[in-house]
Amino acid sequence: MPSYEEIFSPACMNEVFPPERTPEFFEALFGDPEDGAYDIRMSLLSASDRTLNFLFELHQRGDACLACNLTYGLPGVFMRHPIINIKGVTADLAKRAGWEDGTWEWKLGNTEEISKALHVIPLVLRRTA
Repeated sequence: MPSYEEIFSPACMNEVFPPERTPEFFEALFGDPEDGAYDIRMSLLSASDRTLNFLFELHQRGDACLACNLTYGLPGVFMRHPIINIKGVTADLAKRAGWEDGTWEWKLGNTEEISKALHVIPLVLRRTA
């Protein structure tokens, strides 16, 4: 079986969370896909047999301001927003990891500022059985 790092390659992350979700998300929020201050990408941070740590990466767009007040409330929005579809994303990730339904849980963390141009939201999947 391939390693989690091989499974969750950048190409895989683009399949699980396609780049076109960012403009769809901002169109739903603001009515215009160009009004967003960042692009959303997903990446694998680390992996073990029982825990997968992913990041939703919020990359600043051009000279737009990636202010904390724009990103700190996002975990709550991500949990409910149908375009983000966190339940579908986590189910897809668990399936790709080979984890059966009912044997895992997920948790979305708080926004962290890595730099002025990059904020992240941790997403943890943990095996429970």
